[in-house]
Amino acid sequence: MNITLDTHDGRIGGWLARPDRPSTMGLVVLQEIFGVTAHIRDVADHYAREGFIALAPALFDVVESNVDLPYDDAGMQQGRTFVTALGFDRALQLVDAAAQRLRDEGATRVGVVGFCWGGTLALLANLRLGLPTVSYYGARNTNFLDETLRAPMLFHFGAEDASTPITDIERERAAWPQADFMVHPDAGHAFNRDCDPTHYRANAATRANTATLAFFREHLA
Repeated sequence: MNITLDTHDGRIGGWLARPDRPSTMGLVVLQEIFGVTAHIRDVADHYAREGFIALAPALFDVVESNVDLPYDDAGMQQGRTFVTALGFDRALQLVDAAAQRLRDEGATRVGVVGFCWGGTLALLANLRLGLPTVSYYGARNTNFLDETLRAPMLFHFGAEDASTPITDIERERAAWPQADFMVHPDAGHAFNRDCDPTHYRANAATRANTATLAFFREHLA
């Protein structure tokens, strides 16, 4: 359901999905650069069906309200404009507010899962907020190699993703050897985006989802 969320940067929207049964496990679901789209809402709903209280904060609301961009070149260009205007530091404050909202909803342990730009933001939630995190194909991760992980971490990459070449993945392995890495051989960027047949790869998405659920059930239970 749609909610509002009070933050240090003002009130923003978000999508909150609750499981059928009471749960103490919370997940902040971090969007791609296209906004809290129907796909991101579906992802949050999926985690709720798996027993997590899931919240996808509308991070761009502090720049422009109700952003829901198409998955095309124009949408990508507009999304990059919003990413630049928001910045990682402000975005991370919004993630922190979303995590607190999940605690208010009854979550005693909170994790973060993010995709693309949200994948790198999820990494920052680990590095700077100490939250267990799963990052899907974060192309900006290498900007933060000098920082230290503070919680369990799982990375997903597509072996055919030009935005995350194997040389960058190996640099991340070297920087964060305690993290788990999955490089999916049959996948490129955005392989989890099941509404987009150009990018979606069912086998990789299924493997990644199985590992992600196991990760969070281990670290949030």
